[in-house]
Amino acid sequence: MSQPGPLMVLVAGPYRSGTGGDPALIQANVDAMTRTALEVYRRSHLPVMGEWFPLPLIEAAEADGEADADGRLFHPIAEQVLARCDACLRIGGPSEGADRMVRVARELGKLVFTSVEELP
Repeated sequence: MSQPGPLMVLVAGPYRSGTGGDPALIQANVDAMTRTALEVYRRSHLPVMGEWFPLPLIEAAEADGEADADGRLFHPIAEQVLARCDACLRIGGPSEGADRMVRVARELGKLVFTSVEELP
């Protein structure tokens, strides 16, 4: 599948995986995805991270007292974002969520990359 011009690329990597819920380790995962997103941009593509969309909504829902907002919103919203993207870039170590994004990307016929260097 060939795409003219810049691609919109979802950067998928570990978020909570391997952190044991430690906020510093979660932030390190976010930082790694953000640095990768910047590299995607530097290669003239439009990067997005699935976390950018659901996290503020989860926070608002939890503030309203909604139970399990994370479970109901996180991956479904990220998948909706992915549906609008041209490609998925999988980075980092083990992650069920990132692997889910790759699986969905393939099901949707999106391009899947495993390194920034693979981007056109």
